[in-house]
Amino acid sequence: MIKVLVAECKQEVSTFNPSSSHYADFEVTRGEELLRYHRVVHNEMRGALDVFDEQGDVQVVPAYSARAITSGGILAGPDFRRITDEFEQSLHDAPAVDAAYFALHGAMAAEGEDDPEGLLLALARQVLGETVPFVASFDLHGILTDRMLQHLDALTVYHTYPHIDFYDTGARAARLLLYIIRGEVRPVTAKVFIPALVRGDELITATGRVGYAVRAAQVFEHAPGGLAAGLLWGNPFTDVAELGTYAFATSNDDPSLAGQEATQIANLFWEHHTVMQVPLMGVQEAVQAALQPGGTTILVDAADATSSGAPGDSNAILKELLARGYQGTALVPIVDPAAVRAATRAGVGSTIQVPVGGAFDPRHQPVEVTGRVRVLTDGQIISESYGEQWYAGDTAMVQADGISLIITSRAVSLYDRSLFYAHGCDPRRYEIVVVKSPHCQPHMYTEWAARTIDVDAPGATSANLRSLGHTHCPRPMFPLDDDVPFTPHVRLFRRDGAATAYIPSR
Repeated sequence: MIKVLVAECKQEVSTFNPSSSHYADFEVTRGEELLRYHRVVHNEMRGALDVFDEQGDVQVVPAYSARAITSGGILAGPDFRRITDEFEQSLHDAPAVDAAYFALHGAMAAEGEDDPEGLLLALARQVLGETVPFVASFDLHGILTDRMLQHLDALTVYHTYPHIDFYDTGARAARLLLYIIRGEVRPVTAKVFIPALVRGDELITATGRVGYAVRAAQVFEHAPGGLAAGLLWGNPFTDVAELGTYAFATSNDDPSLAGQEATQIANLFWEHHTVMQVPLMGVQEAVQAALQPGGTTILVDAADATSSGAPGDSNAILKELLARGYQGTALVPIVDPAAVRAATRAGVGSTIQVPVGGAFDPRHQPVEVTGRVRVLTDGQIISESYGEQWYAGDTAMVQADGISLIITSRAVSLYDRSLFYAHGCDPRRYEIVVVKSPHCQPHMYTEWAARTIDVDAPGATSANLRSLGHTHCPRPMFPLDDDVPFTPHVRLFRRDGAATAYIPSR
């Protein structure tokens, strides 16, 4: 039997979030418990497991999983060391294996460590040895570091945004790993760095102009000699030394082909990069525009996007609604543990006066809200998108006139409607809905809403990137700087860890 170790560590952070992440923000599983969870959710680990299970000669060895409950701030040093220690020990405890698959994100950051995933792969190499093939899957918001590629034989990344190919990405990784184990391929990967941080609707891969580059990568994966390819445009809010956009291509023992393809993907991206920004509207102007009659207005507060690493405690739009004496209906999510505790003490049916917002990020100051406690829950949610379990902590739905506030104790992903539905709120029944996610699958909101407005509110994940104050990423960088030049430069990686410059022939 071929023994394949599987392990996972995933979190996306914003280094502009003033609150640290901690070990308690992760769901940690080991061994059979890891398998039980992943065999029922539709994510990349499930995709890989299904491929391995189809083989008659593969035995899965489950090692360790640390899945962030949601994105957040930089992972505190002691908490990251605990995760790395447990990860490393799980590898020591595993039997000898023939290969390893890792489900990673790519945009983690910890105190004192800009590249946690690269460090974990380096630790895995030390424990499992140089000859064991490694393949990993990544989020396309990951940052493809040299250290990652020095320890990997190959990788796959999501091809879709909003992400709907979790499962497929893991399945592609597993199939590629099996090819390597069986000696059918010898991967070589080319990487091209692109000095750009991008946001906006043009990143929707089904309709936006980033799709030209992504589809080129997908074509290469099915072409003779092509094994994997993709585009990682990073997380602009993880301000680390190798932040940027990366094109990569992995060929079967053909460095020239890999270099040419990575360069083509990079050039297709750069050709359209200037339009990959968000047209933003100020808070006051956005709320005024939302007062138009005729259907639901979605106010996108991506500056407080919990799935991108923000704390979720922004009350910028809520403040404006209250200041105007807004009399319509609105649905607003916000993180504020103290407000939840006050609602819980008062009980369902009670009227409370409580400060809301600004619990973590000093960009926001609390605003006084008077409302009736309508619902109290433990905040345990099954996600609408992929069936995963989410933990919002104790949660209160407080009704302040026409404004329904969903107040959670901790941040939870808001790229679908799970939090709203779990507390009896249907977004279609509101005139204004605040969505703290840059993009959601179209059927969530855009297919039925009357209008969608991207709001220029303050926050740790603002699309107004120049407002954030990057200090660690490479410069010059679009759009942080003017007149940024780009000349494709290829770095090649083979399994021996060597990285060399390569300029493909023209």
